[in-house]
Amino acid sequence: MVPRGKPLHNYEPIMLISVFLLLGIGLVAVYSASSVLAEQRFGDHYYYLKRQGIFCLFGLLVMILAHNINYLFYRTLAYFFLGSSLILLALLLVPGFGVKVGGAQRWFRLGFISMQPSEVAKLSLAIFVAYSMSKNAESMGTFSHGFLPHLAVAAIFMTLILLQPDLGTAIIIGVWMLILLFIGGVNVAQLFLLLGLISPVVFYLISHTAYRLNRWWAFLNPWEDPQGFGFQIIHSFLAFGSGGLLGAGIGNSKQKLFYLPEPHTDFILAIIAEEIGFIGVSVLLILFAVVVARGIKIALDAPELFGAYLAMGISCMLGLQVLVNMGVVMALLPTKGLTLPFISYGGSSLVVSLLGVGILMNISKRSRSNPRVGQTVRMVGAK
Repeated sequence: MVPRGKPLHNYEPIMLISVFLLLGIGLVAVYSASSVLAEQRFGDHYYYLKRQGIFCLFGLLVMILAHNINYLFYRTLAYFFLGSSLILLALLLVPGFGVKVGGAQRWFRLGFISMQPSEVAKLSLAIFVAYSMSKNAESMGTFSHGFLPHLAVAAIFMTLILLQPDLGTAIIIGVWMLILLFIGGVNVAQLFLLLGLISPVVFYLISHTAYRLNRWWAFLNPWEDPQGFGFQIIHSFLAFGSGGLLGAGIGNSKQKLFYLPEPHTDFILAIIAEEIGFIGVSVLLILFAVVVARGIKIALDAPELFGAYLAMGISCMLGLQVLVNMGVVMALLPTKGLTLPFISYGGSSLVVSLLGVGILMNISKRSRSNPRVGQTVRMVGAK
């Protein structure tokens, strides 16, 4: 994987090994969780595994390409990426363009594969916010330069995603934006004011939509309706409980046998917990923690502010997705359809996550070639 003549440290070996291990665990988990379902739907045990393998190979090629592209290139095209993502999100809502699955219009169908624009939008937003915050670094504490423009852009993205409808992703983008604006130096009082304004809107959107309300009740008390809105989370509990310390063994999950809906996507962690137990899930958590921690370290060592904010944005988004997915599967958060990065079945999430890793590795490589500037950025960030 490492071209001749290029030092191994340019590839962030600790992060790269962790990502490869996550991809390997993900491929095994996707096959184990989906083989019975794939046989029933398509007459091929390997249907989902083969597609995930193709997504994985393509994602690795994208990661290698991103590693070799100077990350400053993305800064020059920040508005292009932002505008393209907004157009894709808008087109998704036009009849005949978007594909509706399960009542939500979140995908484009491109031949034999599907593409989810919201995944691309997250990275585009990370690039734009990094560009904007680095450009306005000295005035981020002001309302007109630090708070208002970033809020306006995030609001447009979140509104288009809400119309799909996808409240969960919109909320995650909102939380992620608050974290980045706090890191960028926006007035904390303005952030609390924003939270105060948004909370009633979120409450209204949940309380006036039946399926969202059911998800909330399932979070509070799934046993109230074990055959209805509590069915999915109860079977997730059973998977975790059956796994114990060491698990029932790979391939021996009972909940994947048409008890847990779509076990290879959002709730794949429950199958992993059942088959490799607490120890296996703990290893998974450590690997994710290593990837996110290395990403934050890359941000702190970045050659300049754009790289620092971009690395922080990618790392925070990966970390948030992991926390939310795991929180949902363990009923620590209300149910939300969000993939587990590098693990869940799905091409858009996997390719974009690997693209993000490639960008992080390039930022790290540039930091090593200019360590003195990187030291300056750390002092600026700590100011």
